[in-house]
Amino acid sequence: METQVVEDILIVGAGIAGLTTSLGLHRLGVRSLVLESSDTLRATGFALATWKNAWKALEAVGVGTILRDRHLQVNGITITSLITGQPTSTVSFKDNGKHGSCEVRCVRRKLMLEALANELPSGTIRYLSKVVAIEESGFYKILHLADGTIIKTKVLIGCDGVNSMVAKWLGFKEASFTGRQAIRGCVELESNHGFDPMLKQFFGQGFRAGVVPCDQETIYWFFTWTPTTQGEELEENPAKLKTKLKQFVLNKLEKMPSDVRCFIEKTELDCFHSAPLRYRQPWELMLGNISKGNVCVAGDALHPMTPDLGQGGCCALEDGVVLARCLAKAFSEKSKEKKGEEDEEQYKRIEESLKKYADERKWRSIDLISTAYMAGFVQQANSKWVTFLRDKVLAIFLADILLKKANFDCGTLNSS
Repeated sequence: METQVVEDILIVGAGIAGLTTSLGLHRLGVRSLVLESSDTLRATGFALATWKNAWKALEAVGVGTILRDRHLQVNGITITSLITGQPTSTVSFKDNGKHGSCEVRCVRRKLMLEALANELPSGTIRYLSKVVAIEESGFYKILHLADGTIIKTKVLIGCDGVNSMVAKWLGFKEASFTGRQAIRGCVELESNHGFDPMLKQFFGQGFRAGVVPCDQETIYWFFTWTPTTQGEELEENPAKLKTKLKQFVLNKLEKMPSDVRCFIEKTELDCFHSAPLRYRQPWELMLGNISKGNVCVAGDALHPMTPDLGQGGCCALEDGVVLARCLAKAFSEKSKEKKGEEDEEQYKRIEESLKKYADERKWRSIDLISTAYMAGFVQQANSKWVTFLRDKVLAIFLADILLKKANFDCGTLNSS
């Protein structure tokens, strides 16, 4: 039987962007409801690089210390060519001249989601709540859930990922495929792994791989490549081909140093995840609507990007802080209109606050999407000429880009 609920702010998706936005609003005294289609928090991808800009956002919502204490600080990055067997560059994160010190940690996604969710009031997240339809009703949006529930809301925020229903409602197309694929894995050891707190990255002919510690017992790794016939087969049926998936990666990385390669060898089959890499065309953000009326998108619903800068999750954290800061003002300001005109006045405030958020995030998103795509193209090149330039000329430049894009401050929740 259908039941109807009325909410001020409805957030679709309990991922990084959704939970950060909700927690930011909570810190500012504004309640929201988060809808999650799954029965629990989902941690697809195992871990994520969390750069200097992300830590500023995590501190803004009050969970920086919680996560910092559970993850190792990464001291720098070493880049090695598996074609020549020679290192191409080493960059320190501790003191890097013009970029200064850059705090980088590889944070386990599950722990990040739990840290954000645990700070929210009980009942903020509604699980098993799949949105099946969105419609308009005056100054409100009406959401229909799969279980028959109907929710009426003053604000609708889509943080529902790369296949976002809210983004589609705003007019965005499905995210584009890059033609590349990623395999990610995570291994938990029974004792200290003894691995240096460094991001070790390797390039080969048409592929890229990296290994980095999360804590004293956990190692995260990734492998990206442009699929061949074998790769396409793996993409079609990854669940049935876990063993082949693992062997495929190990064969490609046969020239990787054994003390690094061993962590991939020790990874359990259930801890392999394969997915095609997708991204939002930058001109869609230039021409499209990040916000429209009382609706907007954030996180991967807004800016799906390739992982070549490690900024996807970081950017989602920034979104959450900026969106909470902008939107909270629309609910803190009291209407001076007569009772019958209050809804219209608040709708206008909400619309303006979401426009401000969209303006603030548009060019940052376009910059990261474009740069990540180009960095991936260069780093994973098949061309001998591009490979030569990458290894001999561009390696230090590419490492510098990582630091440059991380040197960004989204501000605090109370910034004007």
